[in-house]
Amino acid sequence: MQEFEKRNPNDRRRQPTPGLSRYTLFGRRKEFRRKIDQLKGGYVDHYSSRLFFFLVLIIGLNVLDALLTLMILELEGWELNPIVRSVIDLYGERYWVWKFAIVSVSLVLLCLHSGFRRVKTVVVCIGFVYLAVIFYQIFLIAYQ
Repeated sequence: MQEFEKRNPNDRRRQPTPGLSRYTLFGRRKEFRRKIDQLKGGYVDHYSSRLFFFLVLIIGLNVLDALLTLMILELEGWELNPIVRSVIDLYGERYWVWKFAIVSVSLVLLCLHSGFRRVKTVVVCIGFVYLAVIFYQIFLIAYQ
C-alpha cells in the first residue's frame, strides 16, 4: 500500500492525448491494446500501411477523376455534381487545384481521426466510390 501512495499524483492518463501534439511525430502508439479503448477510439502516433495505401489510392483517383472530367468536358459532356460544376464555371480548367486541395485536407483530417471506430471504414468506402466513378467516366469516354 505504501508503494501505491508514492506514485506521481500527476497521472498523464487523466486527459486524452490530443490529435496534434508532440507525440504526432515522435510517439510510439500504433494501436490500442485494451478492448475498451479500441471501442472508444482515440488518436494514435503511427498509422497502418493499409490506411496509407487507401489514402494514396484516393489521392491518385482524385487526380485521375479531374483529368477524366476535363476529357469529358472537352467531348461536350457536363459535370453531374452541381458544386463542382459551379467551381468549373468559376475557375475553368484550374478547378482541379481546388478539388485536389479539398480532398487532400479532408484525407488528412480522416487520417488524424483514424483511431476512431468508423473512420477506417469510411476511408475504404470513399476509395471504392472513387473507383466506381472512374470506371463510369472511362465507360462514358469509351462509348461516347
